[in-house]
Amino acid sequence: MSNALLSASTLPYELPDFAAFSDDDYLPAFEAGMQEHLDEIRTITANPEPAGFPNTISALERSGQALARVSTVFFNLVTSHATDAVQAIEAQIGPKLSAHQDGIFQDQLLFERISAVPETGLDEEARRLLAEYRRRFLLAGAGLDDAGKARMRELNTRLSELGTAFSQKLLADTNDSALVVDEEAELAGLSPDDIAAAAAAARDAGAESKYLLSLVLPTPQPALTRLTNRKTRQRLFEASVDRGFRENSHNTLGTAAEMAALRAERAALLGYGSHAEYAVEDQTAPSIGAVREMLARLVPAAVRNAEVEAGKLRDAAAKDGIKDLQPWDWAYYSEQVRREEYAVDLEALRPWFELERVLNDGVFYAANRLYGISFTERPDLAGYHPDVRVWEVKNEDGSALGLFLGDYFSRGTKSGGAWMNELVSQSRLLGKAPVVVNNLNISKPAAGEPALLTFDEVVTAFHEFGHALHGLFSDVEFPLFSGTAVPRDFVEYPSQVNEMWMLWPEVADNFARHHETGEPLPDGILDRIRAATLWGEGFRTAEYLGATLLDLAWHELPPGEPVEDPAAFEEQALQRAGIDPALVPPRYRTGYFKHIFAGGYSAGYYSYIWSEVLDADTVEWFTENGGLTRSNGEAFRYLLLSRGFAADPLTSFRNLRGRDAEIAPLLARRGLA
Repeated sequence: MSNALLSASTLPYELPDFAAFSDDDYLPAFEAGMQEHLDEIRTITANPEPAGFPNTISALERSGQALARVSTVFFNLVTSHATDAVQAIEAQIGPKLSAHQDGIFQDQLLFERISAVPETGLDEEARRLLAEYRRRFLLAGAGLDDAGKARMRELNTRLSELGTAFSQKLLADTNDSALVVDEEAELAGLSPDDIAAAAAAARDAGAESKYLLSLVLPTPQPALTRLTNRKTRQRLFEASVDRGFRENSHNTLGTAAEMAALRAERAALLGYGSHAEYAVEDQTAPSIGAVREMLARLVPAAVRNAEVEAGKLRDAAAKDGIKDLQPWDWAYYSEQVRREEYAVDLEALRPWFELERVLNDGVFYAANRLYGISFTERPDLAGYHPDVRVWEVKNEDGSALGLFLGDYFSRGTKSGGAWMNELVSQSRLLGKAPVVVNNLNISKPAAGEPALLTFDEVVTAFHEFGHALHGLFSDVEFPLFSGTAVPRDFVEYPSQVNEMWMLWPEVADNFARHHETGEPLPDGILDRIRAATLWGEGFRTAEYLGATLLDLAWHELPPGEPVEDPAAFEEQALQRAGIDPALVPPRYRTGYFKHIFAGGYSAGYYSYIWSEVLDADTVEWFTENGGLTRSNGEAFRYLLLSRGFAADPLTSFRNLRGRDAEIAPLLARRGLA
């Protein structure tokens, strides 16, 4: 029988036909795809004609389509629906794909041919692509001798195995660490809908007559802001921060330490002093020193602000007889202070944040007003899981743009956090339109009940849709440059900008309606939310910087100095950075820092704050130029979002802003000026 993964889907926009293949098809499709890719590479290197752009670089861009298709579909499942079968396949195929990649990037004949391609007569995008291929081959070890290449292959294969192991151990430990309580009274402070959802989650997990709170990926857990039972808060917090640290089969610390050591060795093999130096080579940051310099400017002010906030929290906790403020108390009393000082109760706003309205009348509405695009749900098109929904996206003139998939609810087979993936990447060369998917982890409501989002979940919905727009608006020739295929320290910028529309009065008034009465938000609430923006910013910035500096500590290690005690190393790294984990735990601890050990952000978690410099400056540009207007949307779309990596990202920013980014708007936003 034919394997549907090996040929382009006949569905609209080449949406993968998930019903046409099963788990048994993945391994054969991977094997066939890799072989086809190798055959295509051999055709390129065996070409007797002189190396030119069409017969070498364009040919490379056209190669490996079958492998790309199966990889895209499969690795989307790895994060979104990692069944036991999917995890078993991942463990088998990861090292093989690593070896396949190394075989291509270390192919001497191919590298020589790429090096021989003349630049004359090429347009800007083609010249950029040629330079990018040469750079990527060198970073992959194409310039090493045979012994160096062999060791590089060994390191990459082992790192692939370890990355898979970290991800799978973390998923298992996150599921096992979900908080189960016996009595409803232990969940006092949660809404009736939340308690019903916890009861349903417990039943699904086989814990009848109990209540289950699943864990999200970062240290802070949403329920900590609302749980009045201090013991429950402590148990939930400890369940979160102990992931990966427990002495069981899901412990990730040894895996993380080995990965850091191997990355340091690989960097040294390529002539870099550390993995951080190597990783920043293809980013917009000029050096790891420049990153360190910016972080050093932010940490003292953020910690001071957090200490001031802690003083107010201690006063609030003292009213409840609590004399020793603990990390599990911080979120709860932070919301108490917000209510008392700013008359803002974010939890009380959840009835105004119903999922359907957030999507249709908020996220999609803002995109329509800015860019003129429209969304039509396509129930005739199916995703990879029953929870996945599909929308067709069209331009203002009715022309086709692409497909958007939404996968919003948490489940045991899904990684924590939120993210965007591309199922089909736009490319004029290949004649492909984009198909993108957003994943969130909203608790699924009980049957028949509405999905009411937290304030932070609404922010996340707008954020991830910013990534989706980056993919949907891609207008490039070559697939290597498509959509979000930009440096890590730039990719978060468009998504962060999209968050601004959540509180834009016209948008908020359109979607933030009470799910039962249809009433808008109470008068003045948006002004009070904005007035309270800086409250808690010290904590949020410090916890983020703690994780960022922990990432750098792991990846600035010199080669040959493995870490024997990862927990002690983490504590010492945070203390050296000036972050007190007893006051402000890092947003991610080593044991569950998936971004850097299984998510492509190694030595790159600084990207969020680096991108936010561009974001804060761009928010000022939108505001100065009238905000939610079609002219602003057109400029942002065509000068920046559509360019992908076909143009230098910072040049795209300058084309929009008219100058380089300035840090002042970021400092003001975070109270660090």
